[in-house]
Amino acid sequence: MSKKSVVIWDGNVRDAALSILLAVDKNQAYSNLLLNETIKRHKIEAKDRALLTEITYGTLQYKMTLDYYLEPFIRGSVDHWVRWLLRLSLYQMHYLTRIPPHAAVNEAVEIAKRRGHQGIASMVNGILRSILRQGVASTDDIKDPIERLAIETSHPEWLVQRFVDNYGIDVAAQMLHENNIPPVQTVRVNTTKASVDQAIASIEAEGLTAKKSDLMPECLHVTNGQPARTKAFQEGLITIQDESSMIPANVLNPSPGMRVLDMCAAPGGKTTHIAEIMKNEGSILATDLHPHKLDLIDHNTDRLGIDIVETAPIDGRKAPDFLQLESYDAILVDAPCSGLGVMRRKPDIKYTKREEDLENLQKIQLALLDAATKVLKIDGKLVYSTCTVDKRENEGTVDAFLSTHPEMEAIQLESLPTKLAEKQANGMLQVFPQDFGSDGFFVAAFRKKGESN
Repeated sequence: MSKKSVVIWDGNVRDAALSILLAVDKNQAYSNLLLNETIKRHKIEAKDRALLTEITYGTLQYKMTLDYYLEPFIRGSVDHWVRWLLRLSLYQMHYLTRIPPHAAVNEAVEIAKRRGHQGIASMVNGILRSILRQGVASTDDIKDPIERLAIETSHPEWLVQRFVDNYGIDVAAQMLHENNIPPVQTVRVNTTKASVDQAIASIEAEGLTAKKSDLMPECLHVTNGQPARTKAFQEGLITIQDESSMIPANVLNPSPGMRVLDMCAAPGGKTTHIAEIMKNEGSILATDLHPHKLDLIDHNTDRLGIDIVETAPIDGRKAPDFLQLESYDAILVDAPCSGLGVMRRKPDIKYTKREEDLENLQKIQLALLDAATKVLKIDGKLVYSTCTVDKRENEGTVDAFLSTHPEMEAIQLESLPTKLAEKQANGMLQVFPQDFGSDGFFVAAFRKKGESN
């Protein structure tokens, strides 16, 4: 009987990576959540943690490329778990220079013996050693440019075609390659508790390296260690957030004392950023469709020492049924989206998303924006943001919204650093992963003119 379903951490990083990859594949679970859970539960040490993260993400990032390389060497069918073991092993052999290829082969054979039997171990050994001798096929042999780009970057063809249709082959190719590069670790300084220099000093006192971002003044790049385990994090001097997702709160740019609504707020990264910009003065209502997620916002505000945020379990589309009409000075709609801008953090997204999944998202986005206009004051500001790079969900949603809301007008994006301000057009900003090494992100801003304007 096969022992492939046994999941045990016994110090073997590759076996743990295989267990995570199988769980991601079977349960459609997010790799980042499973990885963090495994690290936490088994208290995995730093050196093992780094390798586990690298080989898990790397194998997922290049799954289609690895299958292309493996295909000529596999005869007949292989068990599902064995194919994942071959991908994991070939990733180390082909992409990681510091791991001797023979060591990766030997580890794979041992795992095959433990999880299967000698026959499987012999097959794994034979396939991997053949690859060592012969090398892998070149993607240059693929004639069709869309298919070649799909295999080279390990993205489904429909997605490659969609990006090429949206932005042209050069921009699409840059983005697809960038999606396979691990993201920079970034944190946001809580300016109500510390200056940027004080936060850096606190982080570096614990042996991590932090430097100011060239882009967002409140952002730090942390190049080693785990910021979430530092005293600076526990005491609320910093919060973990990607640099791109710091843009919406800056564009909203609410003044202290304002009444603000964050309509899709959980887990609260942007909510707390808005509160910090407001110097913790005024009021913010943070709503979310899922009541259990509101606990995450409360936890974040407590840690950061923010007390102007209230939470409520409200579906943003029904906000006018529960909230006073025309009563908010500023509203953020960070809408549900396809997440195609964060694939470097969640590589599994590119294999689980289907093109038809994207079609219903615009309806939700427009319903949220429509509801927001009803509770927004005359002359109030509305900011729409997504973590996607899909034109239909971004510019398409903005155009559809403005065409049905004559009382709203697109306005220039405020409070952006020069590098970002130069990229905006018609009250919209699209950031690609390759622009600044951050997530793909979109922001648009509107003002409520009122009927008489």
